[in-house]
Amino acid sequence: MCWALAAWLPAARAADDPAASRQAFGDVARVMQSPRCLNCHTATDFPRQGDDRHRHLQLIKRGPADMGSPSLMCFACHQTANSADGLVPGGPGWRLAPLSMAWEGLSAGQMCRRLLDKQRNGNRDVAALVAHMANEPLVQWAWHPGGGRTPPPLSQPDFLVSVRRWADTGAYCPK
Repeated sequence: MCWALAAWLPAARAADDPAASRQAFGDVARVMQSPRCLNCHTATDFPRQGDDRHRHLQLIKRGPADMGSPSLMCFACHQTANSADGLVPGGPGWRLAPLSMAWEGLSAGQMCRRLLDKQRNGNRDVAALVAHMANEPLVQWAWHPGGGRTPPPLSQPDFLVSVRRWADTGAYCPK
């Protein structure tokens, strides 16, 4: 896929441009605040489901490794791809995002600052964040959710353009 390759190509570093960077992150935030992202980047001890973000119907708990309780792990139902009928979503390594990366209820600026916080984000610098958003299978799943689920408000290529623009103009956060 061209967009995945483009995410790995070195980009000419644009001059720091706080206004352009903040504007680009506004587009990034629209995606990150969509149900496809927020359902797993939740601040709760349980996953959410659906476009209305209701509590997981099977009353699943987060568990110690963000993969469900030992007696009912996420992968018991969520396989490496969506089920054939699309009702059960799936992707490689299906799990909740760690609580350190929960952005449910945060403003775009707060979410941006949390995203950049290496102590919360798995020690990722900006380049690693761009690579994560471009190549992580669970991030990519958001644009192929199946089961009548609404994908994020930007196309995946447009999202990646915004992520790169945010990074290349200084990775500034909205106030």
